Amino acid sequence: MRAGHTRALAVGAACAAVISLGAGCATAPRYTRDGSRPPRHAAARARRGARGSHRTSGVASYYGPGFHGKKTANGERFNMYRMTAAHKTLPFGTRVRVTNLDNGKSVIVRINDRGPYKKGRIIDLSKGAAKKIGMIGTGTARVRLQILR
Repeated sequence: MRAGHTRALAVGAACAAVISLGAGCATAPRYTRDGSRPPRHAAARARRGARGSHRTSGVASYYGPGFHGKKTANGERFNMYRMTAAHKTLPFGTRVRVTNLDNGKSVIVRINDRGPYKKGRIIDLSKGAAKKIGMIGTGTARVRLQILR
């Protein structure tokens, strides 16, 4: 009986140690610059970019004839006439408003591929989307991206 009691105490002590170690690894609460605590899940919303609030600017390019009919990174066939685009990190299916900063024209595209792979570019548009914002002649354009959903 004494050996069983000792074993039970050892198991209990081990469980208590694991629980106390786990509690010590909890993350500390985050605070804003003014010392107040941000609303719950604010950091996650900021990373995702709330609808219509996340914007970035850079150079866009387009791709078309050489890829028409081939599979994109999400598995669908690329159609150079549809309003689609390739982006390095945005989730597939994300809708993005792309505005040409030189002429003010904009188009809404759906992310269905990965890219661009050329340094300094932030998005690759389908030929159809590039035509809508007037960048076919130049091949590239300075654009602003606004994540819609």
